[in-house]
Amino acid sequence: MSPIVIKTIQFFLSLSILIVLHELGHFIPAKYFKTRVEKFYLFFDVKFSLFKKKIGETEYGIGWLPLGGYVKISGMIDESMDKEAMAEEPKEWEFRSKPAWQRLIIMLGGVTVNFILAVVIFIGLAYAYGETYIANDSLKDGVWVTDTTLGNALGIETGDKVIAVDGKEIESLNNIVPEVVYGENITIERAGSTIEKEIPVDFIETISNNKENVRFISYRNPFVVRSIPEDSPNKDSGFKEGDAVVKIAGTPVEYQDQVIPVLAANKGKTVPIEVMREGNKVSLNAKVSDEGKFGVYAGFNTMEEYEEKGYFKFETLNYTFLESIPAGWNKGVKTLTDYIKGMKKIFNPDTGAYKEVGGFAAIGGMFPDTWNWPAFWATTAFISIILAFMNILPIPALDGGHVMFLLYEMITGRKPSDKFLEYAQITGFFILIALLLFANGNDVYKAIFK
Repeated sequence: MSPIVIKTIQFFLSLSILIVLHELGHFIPAKYFKTRVEKFYLFFDVKFSLFKKKIGETEYGIGWLPLGGYVKISGMIDESMDKEAMAEEPKEWEFRSKPAWQRLIIMLGGVTVNFILAVVIFIGLAYAYGETYIANDSLKDGVWVTDTTLGNALGIETGDKVIAVDGKEIESLNNIVPEVVYGENITIERAGSTIEKEIPVDFIETISNNKENVRFISYRNPFVVRSIPEDSPNKDSGFKEGDAVVKIAGTPVEYQDQVIPVLAANKGKTVPIEVMREGNKVSLNAKVSDEGKFGVYAGFNTMEEYEEKGYFKFETLNYTFLESIPAGWNKGVKTLTDYIKGMKKIFNPDTGAYKEVGGFAAIGGMFPDTWNWPAFWATTAFISIILAFMNILPIPALDGGHVMFLLYEMITGRKPSDKFLEYAQITGFFILIALLLFANGNDVYKAIFK
């Protein structure tokens, strides 16, 4: 099956789960407070629906426009803009007849469910799979900066040890880049000295322009011969699997990042080398191709061998069910906190982060191109956090807009007029359309020009 098809299926499955559960977050408290719910829809049913069935007082259905979903609650100014119903006298079962605190709970239900869902998913992932990562502080000789453009922009070099971002210690090697993207300051150790550096305000834009190298910080890979292909120029040079190259043309080396520039300076030549073989030094002559390569595969066969040889250590965290609950909660809170940090950068034009705002294509691209349940659920949890945050923004037509007006009513004791709420709903609708056009326009632009 095509990777695009797999991503699309995952996208719509995830979106459907999130929309239905979000709307249930409104539906359940509405029914609990005896408020009539006229419609419950997955996707929008503009002009017609793909499926609908009325059960009791509520029509359940699936629309054809996959931009979200909705519950139509009687007596509420929402996307339906049912002015005729609002012109009538309030009925006891209508939203507008309920106390403000009940209306607030109904409106907060969706985002609450989204956040709780993300936490539940993170709890399940922690319990089922635990967590395994390369301990950042265990790296023998620091990190490998695989892209100098990004490294120079950040002010980090191969061999540096990344200690902390914004004063918070980095535990996992894989967390360095995400933390840097959201951070303001980085602490590194270089040649025994601790250095504090300010992360450039436009570093997100720099990464955006070098997306193919976004994972530019890695562990340093020792140049140990793993295998020798049949077409290698050094098939008969004396290399053996397991040889660790320690010197090339008189230059001491250990890691691939040290080997690469030496080979680049000796393209097309035959050079003397030294390798460690079963504890002994062995001298050889090896050919360097015109591309600056030995033509062998380097590195260990398994990640466990790196740990056995002392290059780094793995940390494995296995959780009992009770232990997975705080772990999932902390993951949910951190994900939300990081997303808020990212949104702050988006609203700062100097960061260039607004260029990375994406629509449906960007969200679909977050899913793996092969079916992987842990990755699917982790991505779904992340999108659920996004939906919770976006929906609580104080924009009319979103849950946050309704919450904002309800809080105003509860604080002042005065309810905004229906006419004001109608105009606010229309304004919010146009704001949302503008945001949708911008986000999806970004997707189109990047697809065509990048």
